[in-house]
Amino acid sequence: MTAAFTTFTHLMRERAAALGDTDAQVFLRDQGEPEHLTYTTLDRRARALAVRLCELGAQGRPVLLLYPPGTEFLVAFVGCLYAGAIAVPAPMPGDRGERLQRVSGILKDTASSLVLTDSEHAADTSLWLAVSGRGETVCLATDLEDTAGTSDDAHADAWRAPRTGPDDLAFLQYTSGSTSSPRGVMVTHRNLLANQEALQRLLGTSAADRFSNWLPHYHDMGLIAHVLHPLWLGTHCVQLSPVSFIKRPVRWLRSIGEYGLTVGGGPNFCYDLCTRRVTDAHLGELDLSSWRLALCGAEPVRAQTLDAFARRFAPAGLRAASLYPGYGLAEATLVVSGGEPGAPARRLTVDAAGLEHDELRAPAADVPTRTLIGSGRVHDFDLRVVDPLAHVELPPGRVGEIWLRGDSVAQGYWHRPLESDDTFHAQLADEPGDFLRTGDLGAVDDGELYITGRLKEVIILNGRNIYPQDVEWAIREIGPALAAGHGAAFTVDADREQLVVIHEARAPQADTARLRTLARSIQTLVGKDFDVPAGNVVLVRPGTVRRTTSGKIQRNLMRTLFLRGEISPLHDVLDPAVRALITPAAVPGAEPAHDMVRSSQ
Repeated sequence: MTAAFTTFTHLMRERAAALGDTDAQVFLRDQGEPEHLTYTTLDRRARALAVRLCELGAQGRPVLLLYPPGTEFLVAFVGCLYAGAIAVPAPMPGDRGERLQRVSGILKDTASSLVLTDSEHAADTSLWLAVSGRGETVCLATDLEDTAGTSDDAHADAWRAPRTGPDDLAFLQYTSGSTSSPRGVMVTHRNLLANQEALQRLLGTSAADRFSNWLPHYHDMGLIAHVLHPLWLGTHCVQLSPVSFIKRPVRWLRSIGEYGLTVGGGPNFCYDLCTRRVTDAHLGELDLSSWRLALCGAEPVRAQTLDAFARRFAPAGLRAASLYPGYGLAEATLVVSGGEPGAPARRLTVDAAGLEHDELRAPAADVPTRTLIGSGRVHDFDLRVVDPLAHVELPPGRVGEIWLRGDSVAQGYWHRPLESDDTFHAQLADEPGDFLRTGDLGAVDDGELYITGRLKEVIILNGRNIYPQDVEWAIREIGPALAAGHGAAFTVDADREQLVVIHEARAPQADTARLRTLARSIQTLVGKDFDVPAGNVVLVRPGTVRRTTSGKIQRNLMRTLFLRGEISPLHDVLDPAVRALITPAAVPGAEPAHDMVRSSQ
């Protein structure tokens, strides 16, 4: 299909001409009637905005898009395409915390002189720009007509197609930053079209599909698979806000039946959330029979989560084979691999000790095992599993770093030539040609790709590789007080390399005995299941463990906060050598630590 189009701009013009007054997107407000955006309206408003952007000199330059959930973001994104500008989707700044820090970093990295938002948030955005020392940056509310009095229709009629080619940048996708500061991945029109074709080939999607989405529009899975892929196909997406989903996940599931939606999903945590939060009373209201592809990616996929979700929602018409794990990353635009639509996801049970030594081995009787969920096969990339130190390809069944090359691989990181060279131009020791180093660990078995973790986050103790997500999820299964929370497992270099577990706990702050019991249960489980001393356990309030927009645990950030003394525990048990590493946080008026237990294990 991409052979017919050289740019996504060209494709959008063709879609508008062919589909006219059919919906391009439907947004479900928390209150009131749904908001419908047709292809005709999207095209007209995008052309009008493009003329205004060109008057502001936006061609070929990054333009920051700061929008709440809704259809206005899509108008701005397509408007940037129509102007030949480089769209930069980003979260709203907010008033504090990581999101403010993140978007401020994006603003600085892009050096954008133009920010687009809506009229409701324009004043606050202008204030944020001024406080950030960027008061000269133009802030344009795109839902208001030109102050000069020129109507949108007049602007739209004045639009002329930009001289954009397939190798020009379409947008910058800022990474979620699970292991480092966010970086702007440079995605060209060629990359975007190639990945849309790869998505269609893997998922078997068509214009007959209807998409469901709650993911942020600035997240790669939300943007590429749920916002842009429906446009590429010539269909539409029904959206609700991430906050609406988190507060009431049943709204997402209910919309699937109400609109006959067929494709949609999110990270592993969203299925876990639905399983826990949707009540029996709500279950009887749901019809999930139209849902043929429940996409699952962006973080490690767990067999227990998929099984629990399938059991819970089978009475609502969900088919277990609809659950569709896949693998992708922003540096490859999005999708890399996926399974066979309609077929159950493949599973592989392996010897736990073998996995700790980078090998997929069939388990013997009565030994610890790990069950891996397959991420499908790779069709549109040259994928290699590589020894990350020796840069030599490993045979099937061996765990190594995943390297890729193909038309979907992006061009590098915006204004970061050294990092781009290291990541996007890696060389095998015995073969010419550039590869993308994904930083993800995995193995191929019988043609199926299995993801095992992140290279920078693997815990190496006594020569064994321990995957932090396995430790974190095992802890959640101890009991209800830990099941609803999240954890971060990492190591620190004290008198020796030591494991630290930070985990959210739902327990009264004053219930010291219960907190002490939970900490001991964690120590016992980690010691028994992973054969690792767990002398360092920190129990914290729910919401303390930091995650990215896709739900990935920010383990490196949690390690940094822990060592800075910026984690306020409900209860902790720390080895004296580890406690000595912590720099007390110098925060005026900070609360004292809560019942900190100083003991050596």
